[in-house]
Amino acid sequence: MTVYGGIEAGGSKWECAIGTGPNDLRATATLPTTTPAETIDGAVAFFEREGPVDAVGIGSFGPLDGNPASPTWGYITTTPKPGWAQTDFGREIKRRLGVPVAFDTDVNAAALGEHRWGAARDLDTSCYITVGTGIGGGGMVGGKLVHGLLHPEFGHMRIPHDREVDPFPGVCPYHGDCWEGLASGRAIEARWGTPAAELDDEPAWHLEARYLALGIVCVICVLSPERVVIGGGVMNRPGLLELVQREIVALMNGYLSAPVFGDGISGFITAPALGPRAGVLGALALAATA
Repeated sequence: MTVYGGIEAGGSKWECAIGTGPNDLRATATLPTTTPAETIDGAVAFFEREGPVDAVGIGSFGPLDGNPASPTWGYITTTPKPGWAQTDFGREIKRRLGVPVAFDTDVNAAALGEHRWGAARDLDTSCYITVGTGIGGGGMVGGKLVHGLLHPEFGHMRIPHDREVDPFPGVCPYHGDCWEGLASGRAIEARWGTPAAELDDEPAWHLEARYLALGIVCVICVLSPERVVIGGGVMNRPGLLELVQREIVALMNGYLSAPVFGDGISGFITAPALGPRAGVLGALALAATA
């Protein structure tokens, strides 16, 4: 039987797995994201110890170069994460393990995982959005992951920012008050002086819900997805998903007559069915394409 390896490479930790899907995980490991050399060494050691595997799928934080024809395919490119810009990641895993490697963003991997086994199973068009330290998104259109000039960068959309209501300048080092700059976990902590997991301030969470809804409405109007799956650590806040759903209905203001903007909103804007494993399971699904 073909056995796959998966890596969900996040900014704070990597999830590694060996198996074929959610009902066949033969080995897993969590590694802290430290330096490129140390973290890649840890992943290679895991696969050498627990493998062998026939192919590896990587879903990584970015931006990255996922174009197989590019001389820098497999690189993490202009990431603001210290020490990781221009890191040869995909090629290094391929060289050291000697197996085919599929390389994409962590959110595209999660979108694929939810399409294959989760909340967007078998839908033609869907998207996955993660709200954690940063904000990212991946899309499926026609049952295939969206690629183009590069890969989707949902988190860097420019959304309305009323500076009189919220004078916070944003935390994105490139754009300041883009979606990620205003509504990511990093932005929450910088604005309120408290990590999202410890913040218990209703007005703060209503502002967060408003910003998240503004971005999701942009995604809905451009991609017209049949379902939006939204995960990430910030979404663990009790009641936040429901606040976002209500804000989306208000922002759409009856413009589209689809029933999902009424009583069906809870089935349209939904949590990941695969939970926190969506990314690493999606990486296993990526491996099958390698």
